[in-house]
Amino acid sequence: MPEEWGFLNTGHLDAATNMAMDEALLNWHSKGEIPPTLRFYGWVAPSLSLGHFQKADKRIDFAAVNQHGCEFVRRLTGGSAVLHDDELTYSIVVTEDHPSIPKSVREAYHILTKGILEGYRNLGIHADYAYPSRKEIIKDRSAVCFEQATYYEMVIDGKKLSGNAQTRKKGVLLQHGSIPMSIDENMLFDLFLFPSERVKERQRNAFSDKAIAINQITDKKHTYAMLTEAFYHGFQTGLDVEFKPLTLTNEQWAEVNQLAKSKYAAKVTI
Repeated sequence: MPEEWGFLNTGHLDAATNMAMDEALLNWHSKGEIPPTLRFYGWVAPSLSLGHFQKADKRIDFAAVNQHGCEFVRRLTGGSAVLHDDELTYSIVVTEDHPSIPKSVREAYHILTKGILEGYRNLGIHADYAYPSRKEIIKDRSAVCFEQATYYEMVIDGKKLSGNAQTRKKGVLLQHGSIPMSIDENMLFDLFLFPSERVKERQRNAFSDKAIAINQITDKKHTYAMLTEAFYHGFQTGLDVEFKPLTLTNEQWAEVNQLAKSKYAAKVTI
C-alpha cells in the first residue's frame, strides 16, 4: 500500500503568506502535527523571491520592483531570485530520516522531483533531468534563477522548465519550486541591475535559449487548475504515495498570518 501524505491547495496568496505557510508546514511536521505534505499554491501578484543568502543591494532594481507592482520576499531556502507570476508553485515537507529521502541533498532532489517529471508527462511534455557539471554551475552562476539549470531540475532540449530550492531545519526537509506556464521576460530582466542597458539586452535576448515555459512548448494556454490536476497525479505516481486533503484549523491560519506579518512582510534585509 502506498504511504499516505497530506495535500494542501491554498490557491493564490500574497508573497509573505506564501512563505510563512511553507515555514509553518515545516514547523508543524517537525512536531508531528501533520504528515509529510505536498502543497500547491499561486501568487496574487507578481512576486520576486530572493534566496536566503542572496545579496540584493547590487542585484535587484527596487524601483523597478515597485514600478511593476511586484511583491518582494526572502525565502527560507537558498538559490537565486525567482519571479513568481503565471505559475504553479509547490512545496514538500518530509522528515530527513524518512526511508525514501537520501541524506545527500542532490539525491533528495532526484527523488522529490520525480513528481515534477511525471506531471510534465501528464501534460504531454517529455522533460528530462539536468545533469550539469560543477564547472558549468560555477561558470554560469546568475542572480536570475531561470538562466541556469542545476542538478535534477527539469529541462527540454537543454532549456530549463522549472526551478527548485531546498533547506533542512528541525529534522525536516522543505523543498519548494516554481513551475511556470509563461515567463514575462521583459518584467523579469527589468527587476535586476546590470552594468549597462547593452548587457541587459544581450542577456535578455539570450534568455530564450536557456529557459522555456509550458505554454511555449505546447502552444496552448494553461491554467492553474489544469496544472494542479496534472502535477497532483504526477506527484502521486512519482513519489508512490496517496494524498489525503489537509484542512487547517483557525489556530493554524492565525499562526501563519502572524508569521507572515512579523517575519515575511517586514522590510527585507538586503
